[in-house]
Amino acid sequence: MTLRSLRIATIAGDGVGPEVTAEAKKAVDTAGGAFGFKSEWLDFPFGGVHYLETGEVLPDEAIQEIARCDALLLGAIGRPEVKPGILERGILLALRFYFDQYINLRPSRSLPGVGTPMPFRNFDIVVVRENTEDFYMGIGGRSDGTPLESSFPIRRGLYSGEGNLYLSFDRPMACAAQVGLATEPAVRRSTAWACDKARQRGEDRVTLASKSNALPIIYGFWEDVAADEAKKKSMALEVVNVDALCYHLCREPERYGVILTPNMFGDIVSDLLAGLAGGLGTAAGANIGDGLSMFEPVHGSAPDIAGTGRSNPVAAALSASLMLEHLGEVEAAKAIERAVLDYLSEGGDALPIELGGKATTTAAGDSIAAGIRARKG
Repeated sequence: MTLRSLRIATIAGDGVGPEVTAEAKKAVDTAGGAFGFKSEWLDFPFGGVHYLETGEVLPDEAIQEIARCDALLLGAIGRPEVKPGILERGILLALRFYFDQYINLRPSRSLPGVGTPMPFRNFDIVVVRENTEDFYMGIGGRSDGTPLESSFPIRRGLYSGEGNLYLSFDRPMACAAQVGLATEPAVRRSTAWACDKARQRGEDRVTLASKSNALPIIYGFWEDVAADEAKKKSMALEVVNVDALCYHLCREPERYGVILTPNMFGDIVSDLLAGLAGGLGTAAGANIGDGLSMFEPVHGSAPDIAGTGRSNPVAAALSASLMLEHLGEVEAAKAIERAVLDYLSEGGDALPIELGGKATTTAAGDSIAAGIRARKG
């Protein structure tokens, strides 16, 4: 019998990225051995260290190689010596936009054995973030006192366009402008995706994070289009201003299931939920499109603890679970998730150092791998 082969690209990146990526790969390889598939790993060096050494961010030929893979597993990128925005726009946003990964998926749930800031009943929330528009478009510019003039192309999987921005004032003054964009096709497809996710979870409602009271043009448009699409999907849509939503999440997170957000609010809401669930070290993420999709833990590169064994591989392992589920290896994905939950349930010294235990990154990864084998056995 020929085993199914998965070709998976990896960008382990910087800081703790290579450490947690190694444990995620261990979980995938263990699951493959247990559930009858194998993984071919194609490793790329990109990130802050590579940029500092070579000046290269993410060349076109690398993107073409990644395109021939089934999925991309990302560790973390970032170095304090690199100006903010270079790597984020040059790697993360470049990959999201090139592969039209229009959904950023951020699950968040209460976990056994993981302390939280407040005593909650169990909650299980999925943030579905539109991933290609809003204020992440790169539309705008800065001026040192002269009129601001900016021309920009718009290239997305759904459309191409051109735009111009011009601002002048009655006196010289420095200024900056950043323009957000929302289009009907982008809002509809992300709303439809959120409705399908809610239905898969046995839910009859999607909550939309908005801010139309202050930004009625762009977010009022979002509300109108999302409401129409949700109606077509026979799904109730609840609209909550994002500030009020964050307040309610801190008090009663169990009220919510699937939360749909425009791009601007997705990071904020999902990072809040990561804090409520026990920290970024447990927060998985996925960037999903109709083609190649990218999976990554939400946490940063944490260069201050790199090489110390203190990094927590749970988020990376859960991101690998999301990847296998997306690739159709559902049993293997569930085995990884269940192994993580069983491991966290042990508590005490067996937990990662971040969660109050004494387990190093490798030891935690070994425990998760052993749990995968046990689930299959």
